[in-house]
Amino acid sequence: MTEVGVSPGSITQAMSPSVRLQEMIRVIRSARTQGEERGVIQRECAAIRAQFRQADNGGRSHNLAKLLYVHMLGYPAHFGQMECVRLIASPRYSEKRVGYLGAMMLLDEKQDASLLITNSIKNDLSHSSQYVQSLALCTLACMGSAEMCRDLAPEIDRLLRASNSYIKKKAALCAVHIVRKVPELGELFTPAARSLLSEKNHGVLHGAVVLMTELCERSPETLAQFRKAVPELVQILKGLVMSGYSPEHNVAGISDPFLQVRILRLLRILGRNDEAASDAMNDLLAQVATNTDSSKTAGSAVLYETVLTVMDIKSESGLRVLAVNILGRFLLNNDRNIRYISMTSLQKIVQTDHNAVQRHRGTIVDCLKDQDASVKRRALELSLALVSAVNIRSMMKELLLFLSSCPPELRSHAASGIFSAAERYAPSPRWHIDTILHVLITAGGDVRDETVPNLIQLITTATDLHCYTVHKLYRALVSDISQQSLVQVACWCIGEYGDLLLRGECEETEPVQVTEDDVLDALETVLQSHMSAPATRGFALTATMKLSTRITHNVDRIRSIVSIYGSCIDVELQQRAVEYNALFKKYDHMRAAVLERMPVIDKSSPGHTNGDVAGGKVKALDQTKLTQEEGTVTAQPTNQVCDLLDLLGGSDGPLQPAPAQPGPTGPDPVRNSTGGDLLDLLGGLDPTPVSSVTVYEKNGVTLTLQCDRQTDTDITVILTASNCSHSEITQFTLQAAVPKSVQLQMKAPSGDVIPACGLGQVTQTILLHNPNKVGLRMRVRISYCAQGTTFQETVQIDSFPTVACQ
Repeated sequence: MTEVGVSPGSITQAMSPSVRLQEMIRVIRSARTQGEERGVIQRECAAIRAQFRQADNGGRSHNLAKLLYVHMLGYPAHFGQMECVRLIASPRYSEKRVGYLGAMMLLDEKQDASLLITNSIKNDLSHSSQYVQSLALCTLACMGSAEMCRDLAPEIDRLLRASNSYIKKKAALCAVHIVRKVPELGELFTPAARSLLSEKNHGVLHGAVVLMTELCERSPETLAQFRKAVPELVQILKGLVMSGYSPEHNVAGISDPFLQVRILRLLRILGRNDEAASDAMNDLLAQVATNTDSSKTAGSAVLYETVLTVMDIKSESGLRVLAVNILGRFLLNNDRNIRYISMTSLQKIVQTDHNAVQRHRGTIVDCLKDQDASVKRRALELSLALVSAVNIRSMMKELLLFLSSCPPELRSHAASGIFSAAERYAPSPRWHIDTILHVLITAGGDVRDETVPNLIQLITTATDLHCYTVHKLYRALVSDISQQSLVQVACWCIGEYGDLLLRGECEETEPVQVTEDDVLDALETVLQSHMSAPATRGFALTATMKLSTRITHNVDRIRSIVSIYGSCIDVELQQRAVEYNALFKKYDHMRAAVLERMPVIDKSSPGHTNGDVAGGKVKALDQTKLTQEEGTVTAQPTNQVCDLLDLLGGSDGPLQPAPAQPGPTGPDPVRNSTGGDLLDLLGGLDPTPVSSVTVYEKNGVTLTLQCDRQTDTDITVILTASNCSHSEITQFTLQAAVPKSVQLQMKAPSGDVIPACGLGQVTQTILLHNPNKVGLRMRVRISYCAQGTTFQETVQIDSFPTVACQ
């Protein structure tokens, strides 16, 4: 044989066709560049292909072994498939071994060549040598197609009853592959699988348990039949738990943990929804839970499987408490993976075994301080699930502390959970308001858009706390204007309750003397700040306007501020300023009535919707205008109301007041036929009722569609998603597609998290421009994550509400 060196020059030389596998590997690994490696492999493959063409070649197995190494490096080796078929048919064991290995690597059920080895496998399954039989069994279990499985299933059933334990172990695993490929063949292996439980060999037992598990998962009839084997499985597992030291099967002090885990999984399937089977294994599960050492990973694996079995069967209450305590011990483990799976399991059972999980609340809260982000997320979800009316104050203190230092990617989730818990278990309105304000101060930029209207509704209902709230919000506004949600609520409260702020008489807080100039300076700072979003400036401008009826000495300054924004580059802010200027100049006699303090908002009313602050901004601003500009105008004459409706001009004839319509905040006693249309100050005089249809309802998620025709060609579509399940929906996104003749513009969604139990919604506004007035069709792709599982659905909407089709 010619010796091949490893110098750069020798690598480029052609290798001898008879080069050994070890030498080829050495030369390939000595290549300095990928090009050199590719050249070496191409030359060697050419030599192998030439030798495959020779009729009588004694080195076929040697060449195929080299080709398999080339295949492992990622290079094409399909031309060796037929050589695998030839070697499998060889009578020599050394060639069969390489041939079967090549078949497992180069062939699969999609290759036609795989059908050519069926007869060879059948012959080798009856071979006198157990090693040849083993090669055939391994190959069939690895790449056997459905046709091969049907042809060879009787042979596998025969080998399951053989006397050789080595063969029975391989045959059991091969039977598992056959059952997965052809489930109807499971009945063939049921008797043999049951008989294998009497074996002493652990490998055979392991294969038998895996086969029984596969059969039970695929056939309810087989499951009922195998329930009679529960006593045998219990005895086998008891022997493993109580047995002494066995060097052959011992792993970290645990006797064959792999077999124990497999048996526990099978017992979980057999005991599910069956009282008798569950009773038969209760005592054994208690023994496994108490006698297994959890200091090693092998013991932790057995205990974890035991916990899952206890929670899935009809177990006794004491045993379930023991399982929860095991998970509690896992929380103290130094291994983060064990802590993670422990909290994942506790999350699943916290609803059914709430009191048992509550005992480990302190340990769970400590996991919030873990350095691992995934452990923190699981600890946060579990901590939120443990909040109750009893521990709301202590748990909220820990959650607020976590919120102040948690990673940015968890702040939104933490704030959402805190809001939901506070709304459900708040001990008093003041505590509720303080908690939400604390979250807004800490993470105001990460809260969902509906937080602002929800907090405003809460403040309006707590009439005794108006003075306290406006003082606290004013101090927060003066100290920091970067948190947009906080600034919006503060501006709204100052506009509504500015007179209470200026009095300085608040029993709940320290008396602070605030002057009119101080309040106006704060609002003007918000208006001029580059950090303020357009929606925030809208709140501040409306608050400034409302103060014109609550102060006495600085009305001219307010008029000056409002007039400045009459030429603002932001169209929405400019429109609002122009209207307010007109209210000052032309309708000053009505200003006090229009800007009166708004009534209490009814949260259940149709108009209480989530504002889209982060998205299009327009809806939030419109809602703010409508709610803040509501006033008691019952006493005003009809002609004044009509004049106010024509605030911007454009009507030559006298306007007639339209009939009273239900307001956006529900029935309101201050609205009647004379003043009700004031709520249409910025809109049409005759609003069209918005109809809605449900387009998706699955996994607790409901998606409704509303249409509002703006013009003959422009339509606003609002998709509203709600969640009636007991766990929140995360990573919620919507994508929409329409015909090419229709133009589509999607606004930013109101959020990507839908709270559980219908406590909130996510809205998506879509603007459609249909110049050709074609029939509307839309395809919507919905994507979200529920309980760790990602769902993606596509909905075809062919029928829109009537208003869109008119």
